Amino acid sequence: MKVAAVIPAFNEEKTIGSVVDVVRASGVDEVVVVSDGSTDNTAKVAAEHGAHVIPLENNVGKGGAMKAGYSLTGADVILFLDGDLIGLKEEHVRALLHPVVSGQAHMTVGRFVGGRVATDLAQTLTPFLSGQRAVSRDLLDRLSDLEVSRFGVEMALTKIAKKVGAIVKEVELHDLSHVMKEEKMGFRKGLRARVEMYWDIMATMFKT
Repeated sequence: MKVAAVIPAFNEEKTIGSVVDVVRASGVDEVVVVSDGSTDNTAKVAAEHGAHVIPLENNVGKGGAMKAGYSLTGADVILFLDGDLIGLKEEHVRALLHPVVSGQAHMTVGRFVGGRVATDLAQTLTPFLSGQRAVSRDLLDRLSDLEVSRFGVEMALTKIAKKVGAIVKEVELHDLSHVMKEEKMGFRKGLRARVEMYWDIMATMFKT
């Protein structure tokens, strides 16, 4: 069974290298980084660390970047990870993958535990929005409009899993967190990006 990691990334030059290193060390068959219209050195750093890089000229949103990545590979299981993770370890990767690779689940959803208060709280309240997931290709192929989901992509995956009766397993990811938008962009730009993200999520939530 082939496993590929797909990492959508927008201006993540500071963290993408360490994320790629850990994923490659975990033994997955392929690591694909989709640089989603990045204006920094995300693509360059990811390539230097051994990832297969898809450099998108324009920002298409998280859903579109994920679709571009997993469409490139014929892997049976796709591991989706954010490019801004802090504290990622091989044990996190294995914990997300094992239930799907072993056939115990169609999808896993990672939840931060013991990382940072803000990110832990957000994922405790809304675990279905986690970007850390392993998904069987069969389940992914049922989601025809992944590319238009933008930041609502996690909600779209959760909805299709429920619709088809897929087995979903929550996985605790201890001491893992990510860089918040307000830290990356500054408070005003980060807050605006966060509002846009929640708008995409709400639109996907109420889409029939």
